[in-house]
Amino acid sequence: MLETIAAHLDAIAALAPTWGYLFVFVFMAVESSFIPFPSEVVMIPAGFLAARGELGGGPCASLAVAIVVGILGSLAGAFANYYIALSVGKPFLEKYGKWFFVKKEPLDRACEVFNRYGAATTFVCRLVPVIRQLISIPAGISRMPIGAFAAFTALGAGIWTAILAAIGFVLGRSSGDMSYLDLVLRGKEMSMRHLPLVIACALLLAATYIIASKLVARRR
Repeated sequence: MLETIAAHLDAIAALAPTWGYLFVFVFMAVESSFIPFPSEVVMIPAGFLAARGELGGGPCASLAVAIVVGILGSLAGAFANYYIALSVGKPFLEKYGKWFFVKKEPLDRACEVFNRYGAATTFVCRLVPVIRQLISIPAGISRMPIGAFAAFTALGAGIWTAILAAIGFVLGRSSGDMSYLDLVLRGKEMSMRHLPLVIACALLLAATYIIASKLVARRR
């Protein structure tokens, strides 16, 4: 899928000065929903175009706006998952989810992780491939407080979005002409290389939050 989508990025990039941020929002919303869509083909090219001044502004300002728009798109898709799960419940998704790209085994795994480790998983799992899109579903099923859901999702999605956009920005600054397929493949390889460290840091932050929350609860 990644190669197929990347092959059409030349046509999309030609519209970037006018529609670039809208594309980022829409595609990141799709990526964050239950529809399988790689975020690498959105944020890496966005960072690349920002570095070359092709998003209609200065490089650094365009990069910052692209990251913010990417986060908002991720939140939109995550909220769609949350409210769908809240409305229909797990039995419906287990029975009919396969028709909406929600398979039973990944869904059960996402629910197991959420039920075992709590709300902070909506932050950490935003950095984990495959489960990234599904973790919003058990949050909706369990009626996780919407404020906490939004905060954790925005934090996790923000880190991932910023990493991909920064990789594209660096490649845009340091590389010569390259196809968008090469850009995406090289950027994805760079992100996967550093992903274990990123997840480890996220787990540390989540553990710190959980411990601090328990200490505050005990004092109360």
